[in-house]
Amino acid sequence: MDARVALMLIAIVGVVAVAGAGLWYWQRQRTMRLRHQFGPEYDRAVREAGAVSRAEAKLEARAKRVADLHIRPLTTDECNRYRDAWSRVQNRFVDEPNEAVTEADRLVGEVMHARGYPLGDFEQRVDDISVDHPDVVVNYRATRDIAARHAAGEATTEDLRQAMVHYRTLFAVLLESPEGRAREEAHPAASITETRETAAKERR
Repeated sequence: MDARVALMLIAIVGVVAVAGAGLWYWQRQRTMRLRHQFGPEYDRAVREAGAVSRAEAKLEARAKRVADLHIRPLTTDECNRYRDAWSRVQNRFVDEPNEAVTEADRLVGEVMHARGYPLGDFEQRVDDISVDHPDVVVNYRATRDIAARHAAGEATTEDLRQAMVHYRTLFAVLLESPEGRAREEAHPAASITETRETAAKERR
């Protein structure tokens, strides 16, 4: 092997090594970015996909889809109107928990639609929400599990109360209410309990 061939082989090896290092760095940066954006949803996606590359491709597809939706904040009037609607739903829970949970689900869907999220099937809505609000997706999925138990006649009043707590957390995030989110995270059951106690006092 003459010197020129040897130099050429060394150059090729060098190029391959640099390309490999560049690919590794790009993949590492992508993983870090997606982990930061999706939080616990990233690990869930990896478990479901069975491979990091497939999971990351799906998460990036989610992000691109939502980026094309033109999600908008609610106006002040809309926020006030939806807060009033939520108060009525929450008050209804005291005497009609089944109907209140159904109404809470409808109201959350209405707020999502107002902000620009399409009203697709449940899994599509979860995927869309996870892009901007990954920390509350677990709450949304929990409501579906409770709804399934309720349909089978297996949900208790406590289950329905938990569903309302989950809906309230998601509702506060969709309204972009940091005060509501902080209060719900610190005392997740307080709002429903207070509503029940207030209503009981009013009936006496």
